[in-house]
Amino acid sequence: MTGPSVVAIGGGHGLSTVLEAMVDCASSLVGVVSVADDGGSSGRLRRDLDIVAPGDIRRCLAALTPEGLMRDVLEHRFESGVLAGHPAGNVMLAAMLELEPDPVVVMDTLVEMLGARGRVLPATSVAVDLVANAERGTVKGQVAISESGAIRSLRFSPADPDVPAAVNEAIVDADLIVLGPGSLYSSVLAPVVPGVAAALQRRSGTLAYVANLSAEPGETDGYDLDDYIDAVERHGISPDVIIVDANSYIPGHYRDRVRSYELVGALQSAHDPRRLAAALFDLVS
Repeated sequence: MTGPSVVAIGGGHGLSTVLEAMVDCASSLVGVVSVADDGGSSGRLRRDLDIVAPGDIRRCLAALTPEGLMRDVLEHRFESGVLAGHPAGNVMLAAMLELEPDPVVVMDTLVEMLGARGRVLPATSVAVDLVANAERGTVKGQVAISESGAIRSLRFSPADPDVPAAVNEAIVDADLIVLGPGSLYSSVLAPVVPGVAAALQRRSGTLAYVANLSAEPGETDGYDLDDYIDAVERHGISPDVIIVDANSYIPGHYRDRVRSYELVGALQSAHDPRRLAAALFDLVS
């Protein structure tokens, strides 16, 4: 396939949306996923088995897997018994991570098994916790941060976790690197540990930040586009291009880097994957 080589960085639903958007128009596609989730099924498996959080990895694998039984199995959530609340894909990942300590080997093996059209890589080789400096003090953990508000900065524990060599190589060599959309601190900035930030500084391609359509209740209450971009810049990330919805207010001091597109689909609160794909492809076509 002709097209750009794309790396998408993030977590949660936002990253899976970007992967779904770009899967048919990228020559190569890599998702770099936060493994800091400490809630729900991921949190339970992580605490019980001492593994990297599997949930966002599973969601991204599903986004790259063709429709059918294997994709349905990944997302199937058990409703009763000892596995109640766990998606089958999380359980599968947990088993593989117990047998194989290198999460990159696990991800690549699953991609081959599923026939996924792209690669999914963990942002760190080890489990990591998010730590935020907020107005009310220090807040630790993804779930707590998503509910805290008034966040000033984000750091990690361990402070500089190991980043897989494959992640560094993918970022440095990509034609297009996409950051966002998603929950700003608990998803978008969560995978940008020091090693990932250093790789972004060495990039040869275009770094695009896809701005959220609205503030995230509990995490970025009251934020406008200015606040989102300021926070990204404050954490040492300087996007070449900022992608916003056509209806967004564009702050004057970022206007030279902002590109606006029609991004909203039937769900007014979410990016439409096809429209987002057209916008991102426009940057490198």
